[in-house]
Amino acid sequence: MVRILIKPLYTEKVTKMSTDEKDPKYGFVVEFGANKIEIAKAVEKKYNVEVESVKTIKYKGKIKSQFRKSGRYSGSTARYKKAYVTLKKDQTINLYEQV
Repeated sequence: MVRILIKPLYTEKVTKMSTDEKDPKYGFVVEFGANKIEIAKAVEKKYNVEVESVKTIKYKGKIKSQFRKSGRYSGSTARYKKAYVTLKKDQTINLYEQV
């Protein structure tokens, strides 16, 4: 079985979005090949909430060079995917009790 949710995001932007009274959203780093339906089901199963919508963003890995002056490339950083999840009204996730 593939692990869909890798870790929750603990950034200033996500913290501000999750404390919004009108439309709270939560951020997660997810498996790169996961689709929105799989992400929604994984969040619902793990946190026992109902998901309204999921928005995803893919990040490509950056090429890093080992020898700066010669310009030889030795590899790249890992690619990853973020998901921003909106829950149905009057539902919350307390991500900070796991920290």
